[in-house]
Amino acid sequence: MEHEPTSSFNRVRELLRAGTPSFGIFATIPGVQVVQILASAGFDWVLIDQEHAPNDMATVHAMIVATAGTQMVPFVRIPWTQPWQAKTVMDLGALGVCFPMTCTGEDARHAVRCVRYPPDGDRFWGPFYAAMRWNKSLPDYIDQAGEDILCIGTIEHPSAVDNIDEIAATPGLDIAFIGPGDLAMNLGIPGQYDHSKFKEAVARAEAGLLGTKVALGGVARTADQAKQMLDRGYRVLVLGGFDWMLLQQAGRKLLDDVRR
Repeated sequence: MEHEPTSSFNRVRELLRAGTPSFGIFATIPGVQVVQILASAGFDWVLIDQEHAPNDMATVHAMIVATAGTQMVPFVRIPWTQPWQAKTVMDLGALGVCFPMTCTGEDARHAVRCVRYPPDGDRFWGPFYAAMRWNKSLPDYIDQAGEDILCIGTIEHPSAVDNIDEIAATPGLDIAFIGPGDLAMNLGIPGQYDHSKFKEAVARAEAGLLGTKVALGGVARTADQAKQMLDRGYRVLVLGGFDWMLLQQAGRKLLDDVRR
């Protein structure tokens, strides 16, 4: 008897299909407690960072498992666009993989193949812990994984802006984040987010992604910035930046309020 695919188990995928914005945050601090705290705050998803944070595979697995029983969907940003790195975090239960430095259409196509099983991609079989995390049988998980796992590219280099039309036309690329930190760095104006060169690059990337099948994602450090970005067509937003930033900002504000 032919096996029937199961229904979607990625809540963020469903939000994207409905055109509803979703909000998440980077998790750089290793530990399940961070994920539990952020999930209780109501974030739709968490992006567990392996590119710039001390999150090894065992920690990533624990943090993914910590989303169980919550509405939070776990994504992982891997250090580079390598099939083995993407394979492992998916096999641990991540429902989205974020690839750094998506600079060309070939980069985007390579990322898509990393998250798909053959014949559509190059992912190896072995999703034991992923199936357990999502309470699926192995056949059910494999049937649905190609549809439910989100492929996320990052626009953070001038060459990515130059190639944005080709990147946006890549079948299977679900989200493209505009990464402000590295984009400004690679433009030679680190941290200068009000610089005309930075604003022009962001505007070009936005224009290339809006109206395509690739959802526009970005980072909003304040509520006002988030509202402005939503008005411009963003549908996937990191709010506040990183977990350490929220902790640091809250601590500073408390100290400043007391000292005043």
